[in-house]
Amino acid sequence: MRTKALFIALAFASVCFAKDIKTVVLTTNPEMHCTGCEKKIKENIRFEKGIKSIKTNLDDKTITIEYDAEKTTVEDIIKGFEKIKYEAQEVKPTNKDKK
Repeated sequence: MRTKALFIALAFASVCFAKDIKTVVLTTNPEMHCTGCEKKIKENIRFEKGIKSIKTNLDDKTITIEYDAEKTTVEDIIKGFEKIKYEAQEVKPTNKDKK
């Protein structure tokens, strides 16, 4: 009985304290075109509040960021790029991407 109550309490706590983790895909201007750009972005943007992970793709010049939506917004992340002299823009998914 005690084990069952403990399990229920833990399950309830995990639901109550669950974070709102979201993902955004961005492109930059100037474009991220080399490992130097990639390194600059990763080393600086990771310190922005709420950032959980950063993945870059040099082939399609995109940055995929997982963030805690309770701590930051896409607009705040974009402002973080401005600090390192990049203009970031969200890549909106197309109908083809949604399939």
